[in-house]
Amino acid sequence: LQMANHDSAKKRIRQTERRSLINRNRLSSVRTSIKKVELAIAAGDADGAKEALKAAQPVIMRGAQLGVMHRNMASRKVSRLAARVKTL
Repeated sequence: LQMANHDSAKKRIRQTERRSLINRNRLSSVRTSIKKVELAIAAGDADGAKEALKAAQPVIMRGAQLGVMHRNMASRKVSRLAARVKTL
């Protein structure tokens, strides 16, 4: 475990643990929204995929905005999902 000696370092550890938990949950929700789109695509459900993409796009971009993932990665995910939905 951590061996912090200063109060400020102990506080930093507490903050980091809290933020890590929040970031993990945010990244999980991003991945879940992506998975919903991919499942709809795999099922060949064009309308379902469009709806899932419509719901997933803001979640993915918010993830980038909040620093859970890089903005280019978020844009790439949205772009590739949109392209796959379009081909349905």
